[in-house]
Amino acid sequence: MTNKIPVIFDTDPGIDDAAALTVLLTDDRFDVKLITAVAGNVSVDKTTKNVLKLTHFFNQPDVAVARGAAKPLVKAYQDAANIHGVDGLAGYHFAEPSTKTVSLSAVEAMRATLLASDEKITLVAVGAYTNIAMLLQSYPEVTDKIARIVVMGGSLSGGNMTSVAEFNVFTDPDAAKIVFNSGLDVTMIGLDVTLKALLTAESMATLATMNKTGEMLTALFNAYGDGSMATGKPMHDVNTLFYLLSPEKYTIKDYWVDVVTDGPAIGATVADSHARTHTTTNVHVATDIDVAAFNAWYLLEIAQINDAAVNAGKLEN
Repeated sequence: MTNKIPVIFDTDPGIDDAAALTVLLTDDRFDVKLITAVAGNVSVDKTTKNVLKLTHFFNQPDVAVARGAAKPLVKAYQDAANIHGVDGLAGYHFAEPSTKTVSLSAVEAMRATLLASDEKITLVAVGAYTNIAMLLQSYPEVTDKIARIVVMGGSLSGGNMTSVAEFNVFTDPDAAKIVFNSGLDVTMIGLDVTLKALLTAESMATLATMNKTGEMLTALFNAYGDGSMATGKPMHDVNTLFYLLSPEKYTIKDYWVDVVTDGPAIGATVADSHARTHTTTNVHVATDIDVAAFNAWYLLEIAQINDAAVNAGKLEN
């Protein structure tokens, strides 16, 4: 056993995913067992390549990467290229990655990684939860090896894809329902906090002057279609990692959360806040965050990345 947090990170890069992967790949408090890609912000071919671009940028060729689901379980696939750019990482030209994915699919790779581990592993999902749901449905024996599941997604206070639905849950609501009802320890970090956890204009100005990683992130944030450079950019997916490292910075409430899987409210996450329909709870829900602490932490994370440790590409003209 070590003091590191063993993690399988499921993602769909995506600019805020890149901001999270920057921390995951450079903070030695995380023991990255596997990174899996899923269709979400852009197609799974693009999200998989984007993970490889980032592992290459941060000189992490030994981190295993697996390609996952190309579409949701039931619902038709709809991307967010209007927010993240056609390739998912608009604004920065990354070097061609030198590494390849593992031969196993994401679900098979997650199963193998979990069953081979001597310690329980935390699953972090920051895209659609399709890969996680498929894993739990196909291989229920892995649940004993899962410490907890931390997801970015959902909202109790309105959506960003529709008036009630957050993008990750909207993308695959059937998968979200499976994960939330899995009986595992699930924490939902949704728009209730991520729309507060803005990287401020002051923080972004500081970031731009730090190092090559700061320059890369600044270029991405300039092209990021969520929030604004003047008022702040939401770092949705980064919150999962800040929560794992500093849970005391979040306000957490336990609810039974249902996921709407069809009709005009598809993708909505509905909490039984009055405990009228359920006598138990299934999800820990983050409802507030120390925004100043979040900004200070993220700047410290980027500041400690040595320029000599990265394979920096060039800014696009």
